[in-house]
Amino acid sequence: MKKYLFSLFSLFVTTMLIGQVAPNKYWVKFTDKNGSPYSIDDPAAFLTQRAIDRRTAHGIAIDESDIPVNQAYVDAVEAIGVTILNTSKWFNSVTIYTTNSSLINTINNLDFVESVEKGNSKPNMLNDKFYKPFFNNESYGKIPETGILKSSNSGLSYDYGDSFNQINMLNGVALHDLGYDGEGMVIAVLDAGYLNVNDLPAFDNLWNNGQILGTRDFVAPHNPDIFNSHSHGCMVLSTMGGYLPGEIIGTAPQADYWLLRSEDGDSEYLIEELNWVSAAEFADSVGADVINSSLGYTTFDNPSQDHSYEDMDGNTTPITIGADKAASKGMIVVNSAGNSGNDPWHYIGAPADGDSVFTIGAVNGNGEYASFSSVGPTYDGQVKPNVVAQGQGSTIVEPWGGTVTNGNGTSFSSPITAGMVACLWQAHPEKRNTEIMQAIQLSATQANTPDDLLGYGIPDYMLAHDIITNSGIEYSVDNSISIFPNPFNDEIFITSDIERKGPVNILLLDVAGKILHQVTLNNIVNGEEILLSDLGKLKPGVYFTKINYDNYSSVKKIVKK
Repeated sequence: MKKYLFSLFSLFVTTMLIGQVAPNKYWVKFTDKNGSPYSIDDPAAFLTQRAIDRRTAHGIAIDESDIPVNQAYVDAVEAIGVTILNTSKWFNSVTIYTTNSSLINTINNLDFVESVEKGNSKPNMLNDKFYKPFFNNESYGKIPETGILKSSNSGLSYDYGDSFNQINMLNGVALHDLGYDGEGMVIAVLDAGYLNVNDLPAFDNLWNNGQILGTRDFVAPHNPDIFNSHSHGCMVLSTMGGYLPGEIIGTAPQADYWLLRSEDGDSEYLIEELNWVSAAEFADSVGADVINSSLGYTTFDNPSQDHSYEDMDGNTTPITIGADKAASKGMIVVNSAGNSGNDPWHYIGAPADGDSVFTIGAVNGNGEYASFSSVGPTYDGQVKPNVVAQGQGSTIVEPWGGTVTNGNGTSFSSPITAGMVACLWQAHPEKRNTEIMQAIQLSATQANTPDDLLGYGIPDYMLAHDIITNSGIEYSVDNSISIFPNPFNDEIFITSDIERKGPVNILLLDVAGKILHQVTLNNIVNGEEILLSDLGKLKPGVYFTKINYDNYSSVKKIVKK
């Protein structure tokens, strides 16, 4: 599947000859990496040791896509009189800026240039302001004085204040109390800017402990100012790294962070997808474990660039191709589903459609679907979102005065999740990214019956921890087998909609894999109800049924009330 995906990647890059990027900005794609001074035999020349270690630990080969763009090609393009913005080794390209369009033909005639895509300026204005569909559907407000968000409950490790609910909903407090709070993990945040993050008390802990590893601006690389560019990334970061005991604690308060600006908050053009890919490449090269991307793309200021629902197939948009590539390098890409649930376009955007992207929808403080949260499936039928977290009434820090307030948007359910993902991976560093994501999905409330609103549901990160810790349970989903009621009190019924020839073994397991009950049948008849009773003595919690027949096993999660 992945070989096919990345052959599509190559096809996309080399055959799209005419396109649009942004006003006075162009995408120059090269034919090859011939003559590069770099070699996959010496990866330390272009990857940090941490990035190399990630590949080694998870059996990921270093290949030609890891080799930087040939600097001689870049220098030759720059010598023509244009400004180089960013390079992309995965796309083997550069983005450039020039107001002299006559130079583009000169660049296009270079032997090593495959094509040049040019920009077009046609702003999409709403009430004399740039309209960015992802951001404009978000809202902010004061923390209510009463209700579920105003909780004084805390764990053993942290005094969460108003952020308690959004972490406890995921059973993340218990994971923190085990000592898994992100320490040693690296999260790359890709966003529009980090207004006042360098000054606000909520982030003093990160700065004082050296947890901000660095910054990079992919929107204005020659004039970077990420702390004075846009407010969105500040609020996003606060849900992961914020630290104001009694007010807000992020989901990964001890993780390390790279703050990367890829989104231009004042406009919406395709070049921002290319900025994102360059930022993801950088995150990979410095050894990031997790990317949080509270961004998504559907429509642009130049309507000719707009994506269609058919483009949401996991293989088409530049940013989705780049996001899946990032995942292939061993990182977990956590991305907001989008905030278009109430719009005519109500589907997820790019790169949330990526089959390797961990797409996050939103619920309110009671765990109910938030109506603004974009829905699935993808055009090719993938379950999206993957899981959900609190995105309505999320506790955040506003960047102008540092006040703890609340916000509404999948921009916040995504980093809440990304922080918890980092904590879970901290507990199990030997596991691949796919194994971490699978365990999270299996722990979620709708693991057996995912839908287009919540995906697999609200995860339980302690349960995910238990699932990974116990090697005795290999979980699978077999939709031909049904178990009801679920949750249950004293008994459950198991049915199959096809014949299962015996012998058939039915086991009831706890999360540690211990067999609590076992039944052996000669076969299962289509539609026959098999009763497991006298289960009232079990403690409330999560259990598994394992059904073995022939050479196949089906494991389903059940919950005791």
